[in-house]
Amino acid sequence: MNTAQFVTITVEPFGDSAVMVTIPHPDQAVRRTGIVAFRDRFLAHRPHGVLDVVSGLESLLIEFDPLRTALQHVEYAARLLAREAASAPAHDPGRPRAAREFAVPVVFDDESGPDLASVAEEVGLAPAEVVAAIAESTFTIALLGAAMAPMMDGLRVPRPVRRRAEPRTDVAPGAVMIAGTNAIIQPFPGPTGWRVVGCTPHTIVDISRPDPVSFATGDLVRFVPVTRDEAAALDASFLLPVGVPA
Repeated sequence: MNTAQFVTITVEPFGDSAVMVTIPHPDQAVRRTGIVAFRDRFLAHRPHGVLDVVSGLESLLIEFDPLRTALQHVEYAARLLAREAASAPAHDPGRPRAAREFAVPVVFDDESGPDLASVAEEVGLAPAEVVAAIAESTFTIALLGAAMAPMMDGLRVPRPVRRRAEPRTDVAPGAVMIAGTNAIIQPFPGPTGWRVVGCTPHTIVDISRPDPVSFATGDLVRFVPVTRDEAAALDASFLLPVGVPA
C-alpha cells in the first residue's frame, strides 16, 4: 500500500468523547484500504485514554475517556501515527500483515439464495450470470462488523445492488449476502436488509476456538459455487485459509 495514504488524514470531533478519522482522497479504494491500515496501526499503538474504535468502510470512530485524556491529545496521536507510518520499520507491529486467501464454497439456489432472482432482474442479468459475476469477483475484507461479520469489497456487477425494502427478520448462519458492491457472510442467526443470494456450509465464527474468527481485515475471498450434494460431502467445519490443513 502507498504510505501516502497515511500522511493526510482528517480528524473531526464526534460529540464530547470521540473523533472521526477519514482519509480525504478521490479514490474510494485508497480511502478504504488506507483506513484499514491506519486502524491496524492505531490499535497496535493505542494511545492512553482510548476506550474503543469503531470501524466503518471509509472511517474510524475513536472513542475516548474525557476524564483520562482530551480531544486534542487523541487528535495529535492520530496525526502523529499517520505521519510516522511511512518511516516505520518492516517489523513494526502496526504494519498490515500479509493477506490470506480464502475459497468459500457457496450453494446458489432458490432456497439458499431467496433474493438471487430479484437481484438478477435488478442488475439486468440472468441468475446464473449473477452467480458467475460473484464467482469471478475477488473480494477484500474491509472490516468485521456486528457479530464479527466480514464485510468485503469487490463485487463486479453492472450496477450497485439495492438493499431490501423490508429487512428479513431471521437469516441463517452462513448466508452469503450482497448490497451495493459489497458482500457479507452471516455468522449467527439474525435480521438483515442485505440481499441473500447463497449460503456456505462453513462456520466462520466459533467462540470456542483460540482464534474464533476465520477472517481478518485485508484477507482475500473468492466464492466457489457448489451444488447441495457437493456441499453436503464437504468437511465443512470452521473455515480456514487456502493451504492451511484442517
